[in-house]
Amino acid sequence: MKTSRLLRILAAVAIVFGALTIFSGGRALFGGALAQAAVGNAVDFVLWFNFLAGFAYVLAGVGLWLGRRWAAWTAGLLALATAVVAGAFGLHVMGGGAYEMRTVGALALRLGFWVVVAVAALRGLKPGLKR
Repeated sequence: MKTSRLLRILAAVAIVFGALTIFSGGRALFGGALAQAAVGNAVDFVLWFNFLAGFAYVLAGVGLWLGRRWAAWTAGLLALATAVVAGAFGLHVMGGGAYEMRTVGALALRLGFWVVVAVAALRGLKPGLKR
């Protein structure tokens, strides 16, 4: 089956998004004091999730590029996991925990992106194919 143009675009965006996520998260987690100070009141579990999820973003993007059905399910799991982390983040905020407002936007962007990718991939990669 030929992968649709939309899925190729989403795949490329996922790969770039994943690489940037790994780079920025790695710098925040493992960089020097200056890099860590730049993230401000980052919430550790969100930071670690985003960093590790970056590797899954790249994997899902490659799978989508190749037209693999498992990549659609990977995208769905990424959306679900991001929603769970966003919920935990919300509880952290409601409990008075320190945070950066940009984390709210970043989680919303990530969740929205993976929901769109999952829906497009589940529709575009038909079941029954030998993939």
